Amino acid sequence: MSDKLNDIVSRRQTFSLLGIATAALALAVPTTVLTVIPEEEAEAQTAGMVRRQARRTDRTVRRQARRTARTQRRAVRRGVVPAQ
Repeated sequence: MSDKLNDIVSRRQTFSLLGIATAALALAVPTTVLTVIPEEEAEAQTAGMVRRQARRTDRTVRRQARRTARTQRRAVRRGVVPAQ
């Protein structure tokens, strides 16, 4: 009977072996191989995505302009020449 118990692999051992195998695979295979995306898919954008990116860029430019103007106003109030 004890020989039969030693031959049976418990669930805990099975999951442990599965975890070790997964970790070994993660270390052995680079992530770029696991997440292969063809260039055609990666570069495909809809018109909505292009518009969204344009809005984001415009928003960033406006934000930077506001920050620059704010810094210059503060420098004028303090009587310091702002860094250009």
